[in-house]
Amino acid sequence: MNAASNRRSATFDGRRSALFDRTALADGLPLFVPAIPFGFVVGVAVVESEMPAVVGWSTSLTIFAGASQLATVTLAGVASVWAVVVAALVINSRHVMYSAAMAPTFRQQPRWFRWLAPFVLIDQVFALVAMRTDRDPTAFRRYYLSLGAFLYVAWAGAVTLGMAIGPAVPTEWRLDVAPAVMFTGLVVVSLERSPAVVAAVVAAVVGLLAAGLPDRLGIVVGASAGVFAGAIAETRRARRAGDVAVDPDPGRGGFTGVGGGG
Repeated sequence: MNAASNRRSATFDGRRSALFDRTALADGLPLFVPAIPFGFVVGVAVVESEMPAVVGWSTSLTIFAGASQLATVTLAGVASVWAVVVAALVINSRHVMYSAAMAPTFRQQPRWFRWLAPFVLIDQVFALVAMRTDRDPTAFRRYYLSLGAFLYVAWAGAVTLGMAIGPAVPTEWRLDVAPAVMFTGLVVVSLERSPAVVAAVVAAVVGLLAAGLPDRLGIVVGASAGVFAGAIAETRRARRAGDVAVDPDPGRGGFTGVGGGG
């Protein structure tokens, strides 16, 4: 009995692991945490919207894009249907670029996946799957769907919680801080090389120091400083990598400087 029970348990665990990629959960959780304040903001907007609460909440299931969802529930009742639709399309226009970037990978997938997958191709999903396009199609599909399902359910939960605790959400979180926190998380996860880290740190520091400039020029100054610092770091990194090269003549042994010599 025990042996049979253990076999059934092992079979069930194997099927479950084959259906859900646990690494997707581990990768997606750090990116979802910065999005929680934004989910609260959307939840508050749903409560304050002209939409009935149930209809507003249902947008979490049908509009899986926080900024577009926020625009929809905010404009509902105070703007025409066409204005709401156009606003949502303009805000989500960046997703067209995501789709174009993922098109070569999606061509290796079955048709049902190519129809379903774009629905969950949000910023967080793209940031993670774009770095995993070299996986075999089956593994990529399992990772993609696991990540999308997790973020879809978690986002609906964050919006629901925001509706419930709306009055406790600080006003400062609304449109000033929450989106910035979310996109900062996306930037952090993409920092894989030291030049990118240098660019991000310099841009942040200079941007803060220049925050008092008129017409929000501090943003431009910070971004420019970050690009310049990243370019310098990349150049120095390339030079360091080029200072050591493999000698094509094994008889001379080992490594030599690029500058030659023997």
